[in-house]
Amino acid sequence: IPVLGGVVVYIGIAAGMIVLFLFMKEPMLVWGFFAMTILMILGIWDDIRDLPASLRFLLEVAIVLLFVLTTGIYVDDFHGLFGIGALKPWIGISFSVFCGVTIINAFNLIDGVDGYSSGYGMMTCVLFALLFQSVWSMTMVEMAMIAAGALFPFFMHNVFGVRSKMFIGDGGTLMLGMLMVVFVFATFSSKSQCSQLEEANLGLHAMCVAVFCIPIFDTLRVFVMRIMRGKSPFRPDKTHLHHLFIDMGFSHLGAALSILTLNLVVVALWHLS
Repeated sequence: IPVLGGVVVYIGIAAGMIVLFLFMKEPMLVWGFFAMTILMILGIWDDIRDLPASLRFLLEVAIVLLFVLTTGIYVDDFHGLFGIGALKPWIGISFSVFCGVTIINAFNLIDGVDGYSSGYGMMTCVLFALLFQSVWSMTMVEMAMIAAGALFPFFMHNVFGVRSKMFIGDGGTLMLGMLMVVFVFATFSSKSQCSQLEEANLGLHAMCVAVFCIPIFDTLRVFVMRIMRGKSPFRPDKTHLHHLFIDMGFSHLGAALSILTLNLVVVALWHLS
C-alpha cells in the first residue's frame, strides 16, 4: 500500500497557501509553509530509506529552530502559569524547540489506523480556527481551514476507499505536526492576538493540553513503557491506544472515531470549566 498520501494532502495545502499568500504576505505564513515542506520531504525520505531516529530528531530540532529564528514567533510568555510571565529569549526558544519536536513526533505516532491521523488533523485545525477566529486572526483561520479542506478528501479515500488504499505516511504526519507547532506558537507568542483571551479567563495552556491530550499522553505512556522494558523509546511496537482499540475488536474507523470522540470530550470539559 503506497505511503505517499502526505504528498496529495500537501498539494491541496500548497494550492490554498499560494492563493492566500497573494493577499497576505506575512513572514509566518511563508516560513511556516517552508518548514512544512521540508518536514514533508524528510518524512518521505524516512518512508523510503528508513532514517535513523537520531538523525531525524536532529533535523526536526533544526527545522523548528529555524522557524523560530526567522519569524520570532514562539512560546515567549507563560501568561501567568505557575506564576511565570514573560520568558527570557534563550529560555523561551529552548522550551519552544522542545515542545515543537514533541508535538511533531506525537502527531507522527498516531498514524496507525485508517482515518485517525487525517481525522485528528481536521479536528485540531477546526478547533484552532475557532480559537483564532475569536480574536480575528484571519490569516491563521485561513491556514487552518485550508489544511482541514485538504485533509477531508484524503480522509474519505483512506477510510472508504474500496478499489485502492493509500496511507498518509511520515511525510504527511510530520508536515501536519509542523502545522500544529505553528498554531501553538501563534497561540502563545506575546505578538499574538490570542494573549487577550487570558484576560477573559480563557486558559490557553489548558486549551492546548485538551486539544493534544491523547496524542501527547499516549506518546509519553508508550515511551515510558518501552524504557521500563529496557527498549529504545523510538522502537515501534503495538502498544499505542489505537492498537489497543483494534485488539478489542474495533474496526479502523471505529477506533479512530472513538479516540477522536474521547479527545473532543476533554475539549468540551475544558470549555465548560
